Amino acid sequence: MDRRTKRLVGRLRPGDVAVIDHMDLDRVAADALVAAGVSAVLNAQPSISGRYPNLGPQLLIEAGTPLVDSVGEELFQQLREGDQVRLDGDTVHLRDEPVARGVRQDAAKVAAAMAEAREGLSVQLEAFAANTMDYLKQERELLLDGVGVPDIATDIAGRHCLIVVRGYDYQADLDVLRPYIREFKPVLIGVDGGADALVEVGYTPDLIVGDMDSVSDEVLRCGAELVVHAYPDGRAPGLARIEELGLSAHVFPAAATSEDIALLLADEKDASLLVAVGTHYTLVEFLDKGRSGMASTFLTRLRIGGKLVDAKGVSRLYRQGIPGSSLLLLVLAAIAAMASAVAVSTAGRAFVGLFAEWWDNLIFQLQRLF
Repeated sequence: MDRRTKRLVGRLRPGDVAVIDHMDLDRVAADALVAAGVSAVLNAQPSISGRYPNLGPQLLIEAGTPLVDSVGEELFQQLREGDQVRLDGDTVHLRDEPVARGVRQDAAKVAAAMAEAREGLSVQLEAFAANTMDYLKQERELLLDGVGVPDIATDIAGRHCLIVVRGYDYQADLDVLRPYIREFKPVLIGVDGGADALVEVGYTPDLIVGDMDSVSDEVLRCGAELVVHAYPDGRAPGLARIEELGLSAHVFPAAATSEDIALLLADEKDASLLVAVGTHYTLVEFLDKGRSGMASTFLTRLRIGGKLVDAKGVSRLYRQGIPGSSLLLLVLAAIAAMASAVAVSTAGRAFVGLFAEWWDNLIFQLQRLF
């Protein structure tokens, strides 16, 4: 149970029932719930409010994960984490007593809600444009002149930077990027849970940026330099956690999202190329995230321009592999090399003679047997 889904997914185990409080469930959160192997999702809020066509509920239904919406805030008071519950249709039972009832979603209901949400999409586009202008007014000094970017010890100037967010297809894209990482040795920047993603595939982040609410304690202690994302007024809730762990960190106040300040930080420190994994890139993704702060993502990409290479979907574009013809040629070349070595050496010719004699004896014995 947790009111913040991204904080909950780190504690989930296969078979758990996830109790969340997440209006307009986005695709990233749904992907994480499916990957955790939950047996059901109980949402205190509507997973599709109709404001925009968010993608999360559809992913849960396609994965076969039961989703019950609008179970109510009271469920957080009636249940305790670790309770054993039973889901019967749209009703939640605790010790055989019904404690909550919601709306059981299915493919038809989700499709109808998505169609209705698309009809009101123009309103969301207007709100997104207004938020973009508000952000530009609020953070123009950061966007134009880099005001507020902290000084860091990590050497970024002239190097490639790989910025990793736990977003769409990040695992597959990281796997395909292994040769790039091995050859160019970019500065590895994890954005909150993106730092855990790097560690999970065998890398150690050089820099961790974010509000520090979805990165594990173990990864925070890995030796990476830490930059805590703060509110524009300087408040940094994540700093308390860093201090409790006995670590030090820089504070970066900004109205932007954590992934955006990671990009702006790397750009301001003169990185030669920014490679983004799992970040938000399209208008659909901006709206699916469902936050007014996503306006910063649009402007950040305008700011960093041609330095940015988005790795999203690279796993679908290109997969490393060795053609079967190349493998056959390699095997034939190895056999030819071994045959040549045997033919020109005294020991090789002696071995061939012994093998020929053994083969003749084997044939002789078989002839006697039959």
